[in-house]
Amino acid sequence: MRVFEQLRATHGAVAPVLLTGDLPGWLVLGYREILEVLRTPSRFTHDSRIWNQLRENRVPQDSPMLPVIAWRPDCRFADGEEHQRLRDAINESMGRFDRRGIRRYVTRFTHQLIDEFASDGHAELVTQFAQQLPMLVLTQLLGMPEEYGPRIVEAATELVKGSEKAVASNQYIMEVLAELVARKHTAPGPDLASWLIDHPAKLNDEEIVNHLWLALLAANENTTSLMASTLRMVLTDQRFRASLTGGHMTLPDAVEQVLWDEPPTIVIPARWATGDTELAEHSIRAGDILVLGVGAGNVDSVVRPDLNTPMHGNRSHLAFGGGPHECPGRDVARAIADTAIDTLLMRLPDAQLSVLEDELSWRSSSWTRHLMALPVQFAPRRVDPASVAHSRRSIAVRPGPDSTPVEVAGTTQSPPVPPRRPRRSWWHSVKRRLLRS
Repeated sequence: MRVFEQLRATHGAVAPVLLTGDLPGWLVLGYREILEVLRTPSRFTHDSRIWNQLRENRVPQDSPMLPVIAWRPDCRFADGEEHQRLRDAINESMGRFDRRGIRRYVTRFTHQLIDEFASDGHAELVTQFAQQLPMLVLTQLLGMPEEYGPRIVEAATELVKGSEKAVASNQYIMEVLAELVARKHTAPGPDLASWLIDHPAKLNDEEIVNHLWLALLAANENTTSLMASTLRMVLTDQRFRASLTGGHMTLPDAVEQVLWDEPPTIVIPARWATGDTELAEHSIRAGDILVLGVGAGNVDSVVRPDLNTPMHGNRSHLAFGGGPHECPGRDVARAIADTAIDTLLMRLPDAQLSVLEDELSWRSSSWTRHLMALPVQFAPRRVDPASVAHSRRSIAVRPGPDSTPVEVAGTTQSPPVPPRRPRRSWWHSVKRRLLRS
C-alpha cells in the first residue's frame, strides 16, 4: 500500500508500471478512475486478444501471467450480448443454491475442521482453517468429490501466486474440471456443473469448464484471504474486537470493513484499451493493458477522507469489482466467511494470537497479498474421538434446504450431523443482545 501511495503521489490516479516479464502497462489507483474503466467496456474491454504486447509476440508462452489473463471462453472476457448470455447462465445457475442451505453446510464443515485441533489448545488458522474451508464447500457446490480439495487448493495457490508452477497447476485444474463435466453429462446432480450443462443458454463443454475454473479460482482464493484477514483483525485490533463484542458492529459489518481495508485481490487483472484514449490526463494507446489497483482505490481520499471512519454497512468498495463484470459469487463468499468465523468464535471465544503481531508474514504476488500464517492458542476443548474420525471420512453432501440422503458411488449416505456445540459463550450473548435490539 505504501508503494501505491508513492505512485499516486508521483503520477496521480493512473501510473505507468512494468508487469511480470517487464511488460509495460498502467496501474489505475483512483476510485473514480477504476469505476470509469469498469463501467465503460466500449473503451476498456476484457478481451485480452487485443493486447498489443501479445500481438507483437512479446509475451512468453510460459509467462505466469497467462493463466490469469489469457483469453478464455467465459463471461469474464466477453462484452455485449455474448457477455450477457454467459453471465445469465452463471448468475441463474448460482441462484439455484439455497443460501440457508449453504450456511448450514459451511457450519457443518467448520465444526469438522475445528474438531481436528480443538483438543490441542493451539492451531494455525490459515493452513488448518481458512485455506481448507472454502475449497471443501466449493468442491461440493461444483459437484466434485471432496478428496480433490487438497490438491486443487495447492494448484490454485501456485496459479494465483504466478509461480513457476502456475502453468502446470492451471493445466491440472483444467483437466480435473473437464473430467467433471464429462461425468456430469451422464450423472447430473444438484450442483453448478450440472446446472450449467442444462441451462437454456446452451453452453458448450469448453465454456462450462472455463466458468467452473473461474468460480473455483476466484471464490477459493478470495474467500480464504477474506477469512484470514478478518480473523487477524479480530485477534490483533483491540478497537475492532471491542466494536464487535460490544455490539457496535456485527460480524457481516466486520467482513465489509475488511473488504474496504484489505481486499482479497488488491490488483484486479485486467482491461485493454479498445482505442487511443485518455484516463486521468494520461494518454493510453489502443491495446494497452490496464490493471486495477482496488486496494489503492478503496483508500482514495475522494471516497475516504478519514480512514478511521468505520465503513459499516457500506458495500460501495471495489473488492468485488463493479459494472457489468462485478463478481457473481460475492454473496457466496460473504456467506462462507461470516458463517465460518461466527462459528469459530463461538467454539473458541478465548482464542488469542500466539505470536507478536509484527511476527506475522505475508505472501505477495502481482494480484494479491495474503497472510501466510495465523497461529493462535486457547484452552483445549474436549472433542469426541468419534466425531474427529467422522470428520476425516469423505463426505458427499449437497447443500440444500433438506437433509435427505444422497447417492454416492452406488451407496446411500445420510448427511453428517455436526457435533454438539460447547457451552454458550460471550459471543452468543453478544449476538442475542443484538437480535433483541
